[in-house]
Amino acid sequence: MAPADDETVLRWSGGELRSLGTDHAVALLAADSWLVDDGAVRGYDAHWERFGGWTDALGVRAEELSAFRAAVTAQLPRDGRWFPRVEVVEDRGSWLQVRVRPARPAATEARVLVASPGDPRVRPTWKGPDVALLHTLRARATAAGADELLLCDADGRLVEGVFDSLLWWEDLALCTTPSQLTLPGVTRRLLLELAGKRGVELRAYSPLPAELVQRETWLTNALHGIRVITAWGDVVAAPATQAEEWRAALARTACPLA
Repeated sequence: MAPADDETVLRWSGGELRSLGTDHAVALLAADSWLVDDGAVRGYDAHWERFGGWTDALGVRAEELSAFRAAVTAQLPRDGRWFPRVEVVEDRGSWLQVRVRPARPAATEARVLVASPGDPRVRPTWKGPDVALLHTLRARATAAGADELLLCDADGRLVEGVFDSLLWWEDLALCTTPSQLTLPGVTRRLLLELAGKRGVELRAYSPLPAELVQRETWLTNALHGIRVITAWGDVVAAPATQAEEWRAALARTACPLA
């Protein structure tokens, strides 16, 4: 188990997880991460389903992934807040591994900047190959006083954040951007499923940034859950009236690890 101020990298080899010792740079082929809060996780099966789609495309056998999942689940801490990441890496061959790492504090608000038109990602619907680029882009946004950078298509219409799905409210309808353009966010999926069960109208399209400034707009991901956008650059965003209720509903989807 990792100490609270550090992370441990465990590689799947010979049917078991083994400590890497010294971590070193490798090519990240696929990755998935989730929040473990005192042993409970939101959408655990959905995260493994998403990761499994990518590992299948990379040639990982379903039986191997199942055994890896069981070993990872057994390894994860049941106390405290953790943000583990499962990975497929290229390191003189392809390897499964898990990064057991403490979670950063959750935030409820975010200030955003909007990127220039044109999505720079190589694989927008696949987490892994673009991670290093996205960290660089967010670091630039952070240096400019923002918490997240929103990506746009070639026409300047919003796609999603570099590490967040984008959702917003239009009267009583919950909206998001088209799934064929975005990473299949598990937190977004959970919220849309909750909305469907509640009979909330769902819409999907790519808006211009100016269309959302006066609407309650959320960034969602596994670490933070729902973050309300409070500023678009220097422009103050619309107040949030729905977020607290939906955070509570989202929290109720968390289930203990087996």
